[in-house]
Amino acid sequence: MLASRVWSRSAPQSSRALASAAASAARSGMQLSQAPPGLAERPCAGIAEADAPPLCSSSGDSRGEHACRRRTYQIHPVSNRVTLAGGNRHVLYASYLSQNQQNYRSFSASSDQERIEAANRFQIIHGLPRCVKIVEVGPRDGLQNEKNTVPTPVKIELIKRLATSGLSVVEATSFVSPKWVPQLADAKDVMEVVRNITGVSFPVLTPNLKGFEAAAAAGAKEVAIFASASEAFSKSNINCSIKESLVRYNDVALAAKKLEIPVRGYVSCVVGCPVEGSVPPSDVAYVAKELYDMGCYEVSLGDTIGVGTPGTVVPMLEAVMSVVPVEKLAVHFHDTYGQSLSNILVSLQMGISVVDSSVSGLGGCPYAKGASGNVATEDVVYMLNGLGIKTGVDLSKVIAAGEFICKHLGRQSGSKAATALSKVTASASKL
Repeated sequence: MLASRVWSRSAPQSSRALASAAASAARSGMQLSQAPPGLAERPCAGIAEADAPPLCSSSGDSRGEHACRRRTYQIHPVSNRVTLAGGNRHVLYASYLSQNQQNYRSFSASSDQERIEAANRFQIIHGLPRCVKIVEVGPRDGLQNEKNTVPTPVKIELIKRLATSGLSVVEATSFVSPKWVPQLADAKDVMEVVRNITGVSFPVLTPNLKGFEAAAAAGAKEVAIFASASEAFSKSNINCSIKESLVRYNDVALAAKKLEIPVRGYVSCVVGCPVEGSVPPSDVAYVAKELYDMGCYEVSLGDTIGVGTPGTVVPMLEAVMSVVPVEKLAVHFHDTYGQSLSNILVSLQMGISVVDSSVSGLGGCPYAKGASGNVATEDVVYMLNGLGIKTGVDLSKVIAAGEFICKHLGRQSGSKAATALSKVTASASKL
């Protein structure tokens, strides 16, 4: 059972007092109050004044004793969100995960609502999903940004290798005008082969009704549509406004529905735009809801230029989750500033269980200069394995697929995990 403790005082505490409080709480063995009806067996009860830890200010100077108010935090069994009964200035939140495992969080807030929001942002590691679906986007989003066109047989072999690694979804190609993305001009030829592979979904990007019709004729069994949360990026990327693009995609969604073809939605520039700069979360929520309402079974939120941090990703997700069910959302991060894994982790803590990634970190964006590749599939799988989260993906096979494509591209893998593990293997072979 997870037990949580809350102390509330009017004066802040120093790090030394915080450690003392943690030790005191661990030794106290205090009994928990019974969980109220409707709450999980993870009560978060207020602590009586006699049980409260020593008081000390955050600046290190001791303060006089202050009365300790009893406060109660309650954790909802489904959403894992925190609600508060009562309030005060300073709160120490200590959670007992198991024997000898404790997480402590301290934060200050001027109101009950701010404290609730702060507590919800400090979800501890037990709230992670047990399973995560990885959507491999390397063959499409990864290769579309290559300067030199990759031969069709190489693309097909890459897709086959990824399909045998345990990945359940591999985005194969894009039915877009060769004028705009010449690297994917062989979309029809690729689909003629991969459409016969069973057990794996191979969605293809279709930017308009013409592209959808071509994809359906080529045997595509799932398609994806792509809208931007940035007005300027939408005009530079697909030459139309956001509203105009949504009209186009609605036509695609209706046509797909008639043929019973599932549609996945993408939202680009969810935290930043190469033209406009920062993007308001409300704009992202608007586009995501439009895609969901038109029938997209899943909406992937993409940080196209990789500028996001947990501090900007959380409010964006909160806005989107207020209008689209969290189980219908996915995240898609680029690693331009090295923030992708931290962004994925905080997304998982908020309830996301679908992650887009690209083998060897291939990718970028043809219309976003300076944007580096997608987060590497190998790095995501390695992190999730370390967290005990099931993916069904064989890391060694993904690494092998990455080595295959990197050899043909004449470059090193963009995956830190793949690079490190390859060095370990090479060193072991010399023993």
